[in-house]
Amino acid sequence: MHDRLPLPQLLRAVETQVESMVEDLLHWCAIESPSNDPAATTHMARHVAAYLTARGAQVTLTPGDTTGALVEAVWEGGSGKPLLLLGHHDTVHPLGSIAVNPPRVVDGRAYGPGSYDMKAGLLMAGTALHTLFSLGWTPRRPVICLSTADEELGSRESRGRIEALARTAEAVLVLEPAYTHGELKTARKGVGKFRLTARGKSAHAGSAHELGVNAITELAHQVLHLAALTDYARGVTVNIGQVTGGTAINTVPASATALIDVRIKSAADAQWITEQIMTLQPALPGATLEISGEVNRPPMERTPANVRLFELARDLGREIGLELRETATGGASDGNLTSALGIPTLDGLGACGDGAHTDEEYVLIDQLAPRSTVLAGLLYHL
Repeated sequence: MHDRLPLPQLLRAVETQVESMVEDLLHWCAIESPSNDPAATTHMARHVAAYLTARGAQVTLTPGDTTGALVEAVWEGGSGKPLLLLGHHDTVHPLGSIAVNPPRVVDGRAYGPGSYDMKAGLLMAGTALHTLFSLGWTPRRPVICLSTADEELGSRESRGRIEALARTAEAVLVLEPAYTHGELKTARKGVGKFRLTARGKSAHAGSAHELGVNAITELAHQVLHLAALTDYARGVTVNIGQVTGGTAINTVPASATALIDVRIKSAADAQWITEQIMTLQPALPGATLEISGEVNRPPMERTPANVRLFELARDLGREIGLELRETATGGASDGNLTSALGIPTLDGLGACGDGAHTDEEYVLIDQLAPRSTVLAGLLYHL
């Protein structure tokens, strides 16, 4: 049985490293790593790998097939099932974003593309583990940190590795940023993406209008039906985000397409909304529908196991005067994948700040030390 970790002492040790953490964060934000640029994300992966290696990890860098390299770092020590830390080094920001949000410190905030979501989280993990080992406090379990290059694209390529590691893990700690007011995340909505194409029959809009079947009109019927499936009380939303169709104003359109985003809170609703979309029927005589897509991120439901992880984090926070709260959010992360496997998962253990996916993204510097200390406490006591 581990002795109780002296959190105040650990906090003081982490506080001495905040200045270097901020320097590293600004440097990392200057290394732009948009998800759709494998060369850029691989370049960032090498920096993550070097950082974690310098903090005691055995690191493997695995090239992606279509996306950038994946970083897998292992800290030996302890026994039993490992703890899995999940992060990503890709960002939504295109190359050149540092021109509009240059890496800098202003009024206690560290700005830069990808600072909050979520390069700071990776730095916090490295700091937490380095501090534990340097003070002689070995976690009771091995620790694995996986940083991927395609999280912002839906983790299509990295999902297999994420799930394989999660199945061997005692628990998963997700380094995504905290919620708006610093809350940790015990539940997230699942995400589905669908493509609906209506097919009709083209005709001249003037001389043969009656011979045509208007695909845009057909799609309009479907869009209204889909929009009506949104149920805020149930936690189901259906968003028609893009619509295209037609070739000319004087031609009855033969084709029209809608791209659909759905969010759901439960596995049962994931199945229900999929059935609702995949079984749509044409409204106009002569029209046909082509439907594809799926719920690609299952919901992270608020399970008792997830709540127990939060309660441990809350208790650790209180030892250093940090009052942590939990929340649910509509956005998804790789924690959705691990929680759906039944592995205890706690999300939002990265930085506090705001502006994710915007040109005003920043991290609150004064929260780096206490949050890293709670993360270290979880790694030690689980």
